[in-house]
Amino acid sequence: MLVNMNEVLIPAKKNRYAVGLFNAVNLELARGIIAAAESTQSPVIMGTAEILLPYGPLDEVSYYLIPMAKKSSVPVVVHLDHGLTYDTCIKALELGFSSIMYDCSTDSYDENVRKVKEMAEIAHSYGATIEGELGHVGDNEGSAEGSNHLEDPSKYFTDPKLAKDFVDKTGVDALAIAVGNAHGAYKLPPKLDFERIRTIAGTVDVPLVLHGGSGLTDNDFRQAIKEGISKVNIFTDINIAAVEAEFKRFTSMDKGVIDLIPAAVEAVKQEAMKKMKLFSSDGKAGMSSESTGITDIETLTKIVAAEVAKYLNKQ
Repeated sequence: MLVNMNEVLIPAKKNRYAVGLFNAVNLELARGIIAAAESTQSPVIMGTAEILLPYGPLDEVSYYLIPMAKKSSVPVVVHLDHGLTYDTCIKALELGFSSIMYDCSTDSYDENVRKVKEMAEIAHSYGATIEGELGHVGDNEGSAEGSNHLEDPSKYFTDPKLAKDFVDKTGVDALAIAVGNAHGAYKLPPKLDFERIRTIAGTVDVPLVLHGGSGLTDNDFRQAIKEGISKVNIFTDINIAAVEAEFKRFTSMDKGVIDLIPAAVEAVKQEAMKKMKLFSSDGKAGMSSESTGITDIETLTKIVAAEVAKYLNKQ
């Protein structure tokens, strides 16, 4: 079933487990992710990021992500991760994504607040949820998510004193934080600032998000979730698992792409299942809210108004 982020992250925050976000730039990745979620009876967040759109255009990705989510027997959020521009976020909402992230973390604090607040109002009018980022999560060398390598990541750590102000002013539904994490594969063991996670979790009411999850140790994940992380983003691990499985399957030149697809799907499924069990989201599909994201008459009015406006614009 297609749900928004609140419907899976609020129960996760309350019950101290985390839900994985797995990027799916092609059908094989999406099939593996959904299979893992259904096999473990786990809620899941599935999507893509703006930096990944050259590998799978947003509209084409929506053609399979949204129908697969609707047909799934478990709650599935279809999420745009690291939306970098206003236009991309709006397009995702118009295509039917149930959640977006508007990443303005490289802007000044005031500009980050202004832009994310505006987008939050728009997203909520669609019945969708929105994630913001305070501080800035950089990229390890060779990361598929980008190439913004930070020489001293600690300078960009999330300030706990600003976190509540940011959440209150923007109206975001989830907050991505920088605590020593980075996108892509780690060359050296990362040192997460668990005390910072705990402090921020005790300051804000919304679920916290850990980006750059691939490559962290099992103990890192367990401790981060214990301290207050409710959403973990994974891409590198399933991306590598898929290609390694295809290499193993490609044993001779008489093999075609149809020989490789099942191996890739199964590898993604197995890797995603490992993460779901590690995050303790397995068996939690039934704990997700059964609401549709329309929780009050004000929100319903906004959604109807947005649909009417879209209809009138087409006339």
